[in-house]
Amino acid sequence: MRKALAIAIADKGTDPANTPIAALVVQDGRLVSSGVNRTAECCDATAHAEIEALRAAGHATGAMRVEGATLYSTLQPCGMCTMAAIWAGVTRIVYGARRSDVHKMYFEDRHLSTLDFVADAYKDDLTLEGGVLAPDCARLYFRPGDDVPDDMQANT
Repeated sequence: MRKALAIAIADKGTDPANTPIAALVVQDGRLVSSGVNRTAECCDATAHAEIEALRAAGHATGAMRVEGATLYSTLQPCGMCTMAAIWAGVTRIVYGARRSDVHKMYFEDRHLSTLDFVADAYKDDLTLEGGVLAPDCARLYFRPGDDVPDDMQANT
């Protein structure tokens, strides 16, 4: 998680307005790839850090699946990213800041969590570990009580 935090800060800084989310794919103890959130830069709603890291893992390995890999993310993955990880063969997701640690704008669906997506996908061999370095990760994002202008909220 420290590596993911370092990548987020090095690439996007610490201003929450820059959405400094980073993700890593680690397989067999080796860093395969990393990614940062690029939704604004790419004008692409799917360019989340986790998706970018999974795309880079595919290029690095020459395969769409990274069987048994761990996906690390500085923010709890959304449903899209969780399902992409499942499709990619990831068996463990480790994340820092939880939904409850950050502003609601980071999650489109206010009533479902990553755990719901895993349960609905019948993925019983995927483990989730949340809250790793949560305070450090949460500092990068708008907090639950922050007054974020509507024009800065992508999911409202």
